[in-house]
Amino acid sequence: MVWVAAARLRTLPLSVAGIVVGNALAIGNDGFCPYVFAGTLLTAVVFQILSNFANDYGDGLKGTDNHERIGPKRVLQQNLLSAKTLFKGIVITAVIGFLLAAGTIAVAFEVGELKSVLVFLGLAVVAILAAYKYTAGKGAYGYHALGDVFVFAFFGLLAVGGSYYLQTKQLDNSMWWFAIAIGGLSTGVLNLNNMRDMQNDSAVGKITVAALLGLQGAKIYHSILILGSITALTVGLLHNCNGWVGYIPVVVVIPLVAQLTSALKIKTHKDFDALLKPLALTTFGTSMLLLLTQILLA
Repeated sequence: MVWVAAARLRTLPLSVAGIVVGNALAIGNDGFCPYVFAGTLLTAVVFQILSNFANDYGDGLKGTDNHERIGPKRVLQQNLLSAKTLFKGIVITAVIGFLLAAGTIAVAFEVGELKSVLVFLGLAVVAILAAYKYTAGKGAYGYHALGDVFVFAFFGLLAVGGSYYLQTKQLDNSMWWFAIAIGGLSTGVLNLNNMRDMQNDSAVGKITVAALLGLQGAKIYHSILILGSITALTVGLLHNCNGWVGYIPVVVVIPLVAQLTSALKIKTHKDFDALLKPLALTTFGTSMLLLLTQILLA
């Protein structure tokens, strides 16, 4: 149960949203492979667990996870696992993730597509390093206001674009609108987390975008993320859908606007915690609605 707690299962739906979207957009392709879909999902889940282990490890060693922190207590913080044991878990999870990625890549590409194979293997290595270096080790980028950039890139652009390319062997211009939407919503989840923790983060020297902007600035930034994602999703649907069924995902605008309104009214940092799960689940719900509509239209 300790390892389950360290894995933070509540973060997993958000981690696969981009993968679901990329595969959903490719589902009408003649070469669509369900095994590649399953492989990319499993790889994303393992990489997210790796990131959670590394986050627990890095923040724990740096003292960021202390008694002043508002969010859930972490495993290392509570001494439920030693740093050495948690690091071993990180290494094992990284190896499992790489093997899953390699297997998925092997299924997706033909023998002669060596260049594509090497590119995606390289991306898998980069993803592992990014998961670890978010808060762990010297120069952790999460401590230098770069977490938002990496979340947008990996949860949005790479997740959607990469999974789409694995299925179709090409990139479509309209696909990027959905990648921007999922990336923006995922970054919004991180921003809520950082607005919740900004006082403690500032006290321990962890620099986040929210901490740099201050509460009011972070709220404006959050508005840009959510409204920008809604706009990107709408443009993507206009370019990609045939028939009214394809526009069903636009219903997520209702909970997104409601959640944004709630976020803008918050004055106490700890109250942002209640909005994390709803936004994460709405992002995942968006991906599932896109999958459903693409199946119906295929």
